[in-house]
Amino acid sequence: MSGPHMHSQVELNFVLDGTITYWFDGRLLQIKAGQLCLFWGMVPHQVIDIKEPTSFVCLYVPMSALIHLGNRQEFRDAIFAGGLIEAQVVTAYDRPVLLRWRDELLSGNLELEQIVRDELVARIKRIAVEGWHDLRHLGSALALPYHHDADRLPKVEQMLRYIAENCHKKISVNDVGDAAALHPNYAMSIFKKSVGMTINQAITRHRLDTAQSLLIATESPVSNIAFDAGFASLSTFYEAFEKRFGVKPRDYRSRFKSASSP
Repeated sequence: MSGPHMHSQVELNFVLDGTITYWFDGRLLQIKAGQLCLFWGMVPHQVIDIKEPTSFVCLYVPMSALIHLGNRQEFRDAIFAGGLIEAQVVTAYDRPVLLRWRDELLSGNLELEQIVRDELVARIKRIAVEGWHDLRHLGSALALPYHHDADRLPKVEQMLRYIAENCHKKISVNDVGDAAALHPNYAMSIFKKSVGMTINQAITRHRLDTAQSLLIATESPVSNIAFDAGFASLSTFYEAFEKRFGVKPRDYRSRFKSASSP
């Protein structure tokens, strides 16, 4: 990819063969064959190098998977703080199961897709329970020094975390900057430089992901979902949702239900 990017989901990587090198949180980190890792996509990251032949599975899990891990605060904190989390327990069946999940997510079967998302959330919970560590803190050859405006990254991470935890409320650029003890203008500047979108765009992105999950997983009225996700008006919600997903919220829900019906 051309440069660091971000997204609002949890990214799960399993390297089948070879080695991947990421630019991640101001340093280079390698993930090797057999390692199962996850991280928060709102932390700017970039694949720097792939040693051939290399193959890996990359899957995405809704942010709600972390919100519901309230009893695993240390695990959640490590991810929100920009950690690259490695599972300490990887079994022989992880490889075929992850490959199956990838194929089912690509199948176009919305019912199977929802089942896979539920199973991915369960796998993340298992990592939290069975044991994990943050590759950034191992002090081994996996962590290579890399200078990329490292001084501002902790501030960006603080802002990203604040957005993720508060986007369902009425928040502003000033609030996000205050969370990192920054002047709003400076906060906007380093945020855009780091993640490639404005603070307001990131807030809207999180709210849309929340609304998408609620449309699929609940029977709540669309108007309730819009306000629960943090939108101040229905018109703003409808416009943003259709721009992002290409359909109106009710049509999105109807298509999902139709595809899931026997």
